Parts: sequence; structure tokens; C-alpha cells
Amino acid sequence: MTREEAKEILVSMTKGDSLLRHARSVELVMEAYGSHFQEDAEEWAVTGMLHDADYEAYPEEHPNRIVAMLREKGEEKIAHAISAHYTKWGVSYDTRLDKGLLACDELTGFIIACCQVRPGGIEGLTPKSVKKKLKTKSFAAKVERDEIQAGVDLLGVDITEHIQFIINVLAENREELKI
Repeated sequence: MTREEAKEILVSMTKGDSLLRHARSVELVMEAYGSHFQEDAEEWAVTGMLHDADYEAYPEEHPNRIVAMLREKGEEKIAHAISAHYTKWGVSYDTRLDKGLLACDELTGFIIACCQVRPGGIEGLTPKSVKKKLKTKSFAAKVERDEIQAGVDLLGVDITEHIQFIINVLAENREELKI
């Protein structure tokens, strides 16, 4: 699946700016990790873009709608990763793509939330300050910290390096993402 095809699917189901920005930010982070791990960066990007594509239109069925659509198109690897991007769904983590999406989804959103409360946005944001905010349960309270930790553990990365990696990707795209 090309990114253009994925974008058509995304915008057919998602209209809200916040969710579209989340999709784009996770897409960018996943693309960078795909390259970093010398895997198919386009496949990683599409997975990041589409992971919440059905959330706005079909919240009670999420992620089943997008997963079924991807399976119909023969995109089993992407479909499986999306079906596994929340540990409580009980889906196995078979590939680095599965683990990467789990590791990047919540944390990318959390880092953007950190940027939104800083006068300088992402400028000067450090892993230390992100980790401090992670310990503040009232900040971005809907972000499930155990999901972030599970993703880091499954992907096998150091949390500080992982946070810095995401900050770097987001900083490179600060104008587009408005952070």
C-alpha cells in the first residue's frame, strides 16, 4: 500500500485536526524508526498513519474496521500491527513493526502534549523533562503509562534514547506539526 492510498483511507474516516495530527506525527516517527532498523520505512509510515484511522468514525469498533479493510487489501502485516497497538487487546507481538507501533503511539502523543504546555514548544525539550511529566499522573491523564513502558520493553530500547529519538523526529517536523 502506498502512502497516498493510506492517506485516502485516513481522510475518509478521520476529520478532526487533532487526530489527523496524531496520525501524521506517529507516521513520521514510525517512518524514521523503519529506516533506523533498516526495515521497510514506507510500510512503517503507513502503519503509523492508519493505526487510529477508524477511531473517530467507529470508536466502538476500533481498530476492527481498519484492520478488516487492510486485510481485504492484502496488508496483513500492517493489519496485525494495528490490531496489536494496545496490550489489553491480547494480540501477539510477532514483528518489530508490531512492537514499534506500540512503542511509538502513546509516547509520541505524550511528547506532543508536553510541547503544548511549554512556551517554546519542542524547542529545548529533553527526555528528562518528558520523564518527569510521565511521573505526573494528572498530566495528560488519559495517556496510559503502562502502555508506554510495555512498548519500550517489547521494542528493546532504552527509554531515554527512545524519547530523544521521538523528540528529534518531531523537532525536524515542528513547523508542519505546529509544535
